[in-house]
Amino acid sequence: MEEDEGLVGQKIKIGVCVMEKKLFSAPMGQILDRLQAFGEFEVLHFGDKVILEEPIERWPICDCLIAFHSSGYPLEKAEAYAALRKPFLVNELEPQHLLHDRRKVYERLEMFGIPVPRYAFVTREVPYQELDYFVEEEDFVEVHNERFWKPFVEKPVCGDDHSIMIYYPSSAGGGMKELFRKVGNRSSEFHPEVRRVRREGSYIYEEFMPTGGTDVKVYTVGPEYAHAEARKSPVVDGVVMRNPDGKEVRYPVLLTPTEKQMSREVCIAFRQAVCGFDLLRCEGRSYVCDVNGWSFVKNSYKYYDDAACVLRKMFLDAKAPHLSSAIPPILPWKVNEPTPPTEGLTRQGSGIIGTFGQSEELRCVIAIIRHGDRTPKQKVKLKVTEEKLLNLMLKYNGGRPRSETKLKSAVQLQDLLDATRMLVPRTRPGRESDSEAEDIEHAEKLRQVKAVLEEGGHFSGIYRKVQLKPLKWVRVAKANGEGEEERPVEALMVLKYGGVLTHAGRKQAEELGRYFRNNMYPGEGTGLLRLHSTYRHDLKIYSSDEGRVQMSAAAFAKGLLDLEGQLTPILVSLVSKDSSMLDGLDNASVEIKEAKERLNEIITSCARMFQSNGSPPWMMDGAGLPPNAFELLSKLAQLTKKVTEQVMLLAKDEDEELTESSAYDVIPPYDQAKALGKTNIDVDRIASGLPCGSEGFLLMYARWRKLERDLYNERKVRYDITQIPDVYDSCKYDLLHNAHLNLEGLDELFKVAQLLADGVIPNEYGINAKQKLKIGSKIARRLLGKILIDLRNTREEAISVAELKSNQDQPSRLTNTENGESEQQSKFYIKSDDLKRSGPANDLSKLKVKCDDRRSSNTSDISMDQDEDDDKETKYRLDPKYANVRTPERHVRTRLYFTSESHIHSLMNVLRYCNLDESLQDEESLVCYSALERLYNTKELDYMSYIVLRMFENTEVALEDPKRFRIEMTFSRGADLSPLEKNDSEAASLHQEHTLPIMGPERLQEVGSYLTLEKMETMIRPFAMPAEDFPPPSTPAGFSGYFSKSAAVLERLVNLWPFHKHANTNGK
Repeated sequence: MEEDEGLVGQKIKIGVCVMEKKLFSAPMGQILDRLQAFGEFEVLHFGDKVILEEPIERWPICDCLIAFHSSGYPLEKAEAYAALRKPFLVNELEPQHLLHDRRKVYERLEMFGIPVPRYAFVTREVPYQELDYFVEEEDFVEVHNERFWKPFVEKPVCGDDHSIMIYYPSSAGGGMKELFRKVGNRSSEFHPEVRRVRREGSYIYEEFMPTGGTDVKVYTVGPEYAHAEARKSPVVDGVVMRNPDGKEVRYPVLLTPTEKQMSREVCIAFRQAVCGFDLLRCEGRSYVCDVNGWSFVKNSYKYYDDAACVLRKMFLDAKAPHLSSAIPPILPWKVNEPTPPTEGLTRQGSGIIGTFGQSEELRCVIAIIRHGDRTPKQKVKLKVTEEKLLNLMLKYNGGRPRSETKLKSAVQLQDLLDATRMLVPRTRPGRESDSEAEDIEHAEKLRQVKAVLEEGGHFSGIYRKVQLKPLKWVRVAKANGEGEEERPVEALMVLKYGGVLTHAGRKQAEELGRYFRNNMYPGEGTGLLRLHSTYRHDLKIYSSDEGRVQMSAAAFAKGLLDLEGQLTPILVSLVSKDSSMLDGLDNASVEIKEAKERLNEIITSCARMFQSNGSPPWMMDGAGLPPNAFELLSKLAQLTKKVTEQVMLLAKDEDEELTESSAYDVIPPYDQAKALGKTNIDVDRIASGLPCGSEGFLLMYARWRKLERDLYNERKVRYDITQIPDVYDSCKYDLLHNAHLNLEGLDELFKVAQLLADGVIPNEYGINAKQKLKIGSKIARRLLGKILIDLRNTREEAISVAELKSNQDQPSRLTNTENGESEQQSKFYIKSDDLKRSGPANDLSKLKVKCDDRRSSNTSDISMDQDEDDDKETKYRLDPKYANVRTPERHVRTRLYFTSESHIHSLMNVLRYCNLDESLQDEESLVCYSALERLYNTKELDYMSYIVLRMFENTEVALEDPKRFRIEMTFSRGADLSPLEKNDSEAASLHQEHTLPIMGPERLQEVGSYLTLEKMETMIRPFAMPAEDFPPPSTPAGFSGYFSKSAAVLERLVNLWPFHKHANTNGK
C-alpha cells in the first residue's frame, strides 16, 4: 500500500483524543511513555480546548486514534472526526453509546452468548408510574411473572448512575445496602429499615450472586490479553481496604480458560480493544455483570509493559505490518525502571506447632463450631376450633381441608395476630367463675400466642413459625348449593419460637473469630488478614438453616476477617447454607429414641449396668449419670415449681398493668433486626426491672410453667427425662441474663439441673460408646465426607505445587506441545521475559487447582476431570507473575462449618470411638487416653464449642512419605460456666455483661504424637459419605483448572517473539 510505503522512516502518529482528566492519569502516562520509548510513534495530545471548541477539520491528523467517552466528552463530534480522517481506532466510537444503558449492555452480552446473571427490566416513562407487570411482596419482586427472591440487586438502567441497591430477605434480618462510587474509605451503606424497592425510575432487577465477598475486575488490551484483579466486594461491609499509600488494595488473580474466552468475546462484542468489565464468580461459574469501556490497571508496572507491547503490535499490524514482529529483546524503558516499593507488612510466621521443625507449613484449617448463646427454644401446642383460625389455615394451604399449613412470613403472621387479638378475652375470668379449667387453659395459650406474635413490634427474622394441622372434619353443603364439601372443624396449632442468638451469643462468636485470626494461623493475627487479602487464603463458611447458626457464622466471619458493620450483608455475602450436611437428626431418629428409652429406664429404676472390671468408665451404659439421679429428679421438679411460682407473681403484676392500659399495647417494642446488630445489653429494660431481651414476664411465666408441667405429670405420677436439658437450658439462660430479677432457688435449681443434664445429654446420642458411634456416624456422615474431601483436595493441591517447584530446573519440559489442544482455551499474549524467567513463580501459574486422585504425570497439565465433588466452591487464586508478594505459593484453605449441639456431639463421638468398629478393631483410637478421660469429664459441649483439624505439610519429607502431611486435632468445650458457679468479682462483671468467656482449645492427641493424614482417612472413611455420593458439581465443561494449559501459550509465544530459535516472522 502506498500509505505504508510512505510510513517507512517516519513515525506513526497516535492521536489521543480524550478529556485531559483521563489523559493525565498515571496509567495513561506510563503506557504512552512506554510507546514513545519504542521510537516508532509520535503521540499527539488533542487537549480539552481543541476537543470542545475547535471544529473537527482543525483537529490534528493522525494514523491511529485513542478516543473514549467520559463525562463532558462530545462523542458524536469524535465520531464525525473518525469518519472524516479514517484513522485506525483502538476502541470504536459508535458502540460506546451502548455503555450508557445497562439494558443495551445486557442485551449485547446475551447476543454474543456471554453469561449474565438472571435479570429483568422495569421501564417507567414517568417517576412512580404504576406498572401492571411489576409486583412487589415482602420477600420478592415479580417482573412479567418472573420472580426474584431476596437477596436481589436493583440497578438504574442509566450506566452512569452508580446507585445500586441490594435488598435482603427478612429471614436474614431484612434491610437494604446501597452501593456507590467510593467516598473516603466507604463504598456502601446498610439501611436496616428500608425494605421497599425504588419506584422513581427505570431499573434492572437481577439475582444476587454470592461470590464469597470478592469482585473480579478484568482489563483487556485487545482480544488476546486480559489481566484480572480481585478486591473486597463493597457488598460485605462497605469498608474500602487501602494500602499505606491510600490506594485501594487489589491483587492480580488468574483467569480460567472459560473466563479468558469471555474476555475475548466482550472485546469483540463491544468492539473495544481496551475494555474493563466486572466478573462475578459463583458456584463454579462466571458471569459478566457490568462493562465499563476504556479502563487501565493502576499501579502495576508489569501490566504497563504488557499493555504497551500489545498496543504497539496493534498499531504496527494496522499501519506497518512489516515492522510488527520485531520487538527488541530488552524493552527500552527497562534500563532505568524504578523498582516497585516492597510491602511494609508483617512477615508470615512459619506455621510451627510443637517441635516438628522449621519446614512445616500450615495448609488447611477445618473447624466445626456450635452456635452462640441463645434464648430458650419453645413450643406452644393448642387445639383450636375457632372459625377465624380454621379459615386462616384454608387461606394459606390452598383451600385443601386435609392439608397442614406453615405460617412464617410477616403477612401470614400479621393475619394470625389479627385473628388472635379478636379471640383473646380482654380480661381473665376469675377462678370462681363457671368456666371450666380447659377453657381457662385455652384462653391462656391464646394469650401466649398473642404475646409471642406481638413480641418485637414487627415480624423479622426466622424465629417464629406456626403450624396448623387439621384434626377433625365434617361434610357441609357447598356455598353454591351444588353437593357437599369437607371442612375442618378442629386443628392443632403449634407455635415454635425462641432459640434466637442473644447479644451475648453474637459477641462470643465475634470474639472467637478474632481468637482464630490471632491463634490458628502463622503470623500473629496479621498473617491471616495478609493471606486473605492477597487471595492466598481460600475461605468457605457453611451454616445450617437455623437463624441462630447463620448469625453466629456471620458474627464469627466479622471477627475473623476484621469486618465492620451489620451482620445481614456479611451473612448473605460470605455464609453458604447447607442444611443437608449441618441440620437434622432424621437419619438417627430410631436409635436416638431407643437411647432415650434406655436412659429413662436406667434413671427411674435406679439400675446401673457396669462393664466388666478394668474397662474405662466411659465404656459402660449410661456413663456419666449421677448415682442418685432419681432423687435429683424429684428435687428438680420441686425447685422448678418454686421458680415458676415466683415468675407467676411477676407475670400477674405485668398482666394487670397491661389490662389497665390497653389490650393492644405491648412492652416497649423490641426490634429483632436491630437486636441482631447489637452486642450490648438493653440497659434501660434491665434498669426498669424487665427481663433481658424481648421476653416479657408473661412469656417468661409461660416458659417456666410449661417446663414444670412437662417435667412431672402429677396425674400420672410420671417424670419425663427428655425435659431435663430444657430445664437446664432455661436455668442457665435466666442465671446469665435475668440475675437482676433475683429469683430465689434458681442457683440451687441450676446445680441440680446441671448434674442431671451432664449425665443425660451425652447419653441421648448413644447410651454406650458403640451406640454413640452408630448414632454419630448417621448424623455426621455427610459432614465427615465433606471434611475428607477438604483434606484430600488440600493434599492434592500441595503435592502439585511441590512437583512443579521440583521441575523448575527443567524448563525444557514445559515446551512439549500437546496435540489436539484447543488453542482458544488460552489465546493469551505473554511477554518475552516471562519465557526466560520460567522459574517457580511462573510455573505456579500452571498449577492444577482442581485436583483428583488420578494426578496427571505431566505436572504442567491441568486435571480436566469433572468428578470433583468440591467444584462448586468459587476460588480466587493469586497470579504470581503480577503480585508483589514474597511467597506467592503459600496457600491456606479454611473451611468453617457452623451447626448445632447434635452435630458437635456426633462428630466428637466418631473421632473418639471410631476404632470400636469391627473393621478397625486392631487400631488405636484417634483420640489419646488422657483426652478420652478429659472428654468423659467434660460432659457439656456448650455454646461456641468447636472441633478444629489443622493439616500441616512437612516440605522436607519425600512426597510419597505418609509423614508429609500431619493432622492436629483440638477441641474446646465452648462457653465457660464457672462464673455462674462462683460469686467473685470476675463473675460479677460477667453478669453485668451477660456474656461468658469461651474456653481455649485442648489437645486430642499426646504432645509430640504424629497423626498422618493417611491414618486419619483410614479411621474416618467407614463412617463418611463417599465422595461419589455428593451431588455432581453444576459446572460447565471446560471449567475445572484455574490455569491455562501450557501448550497453546507456548505456541503463541513461539509465534510472537523473534529471538526464539523457531520463530515465525509473520506474527500470526
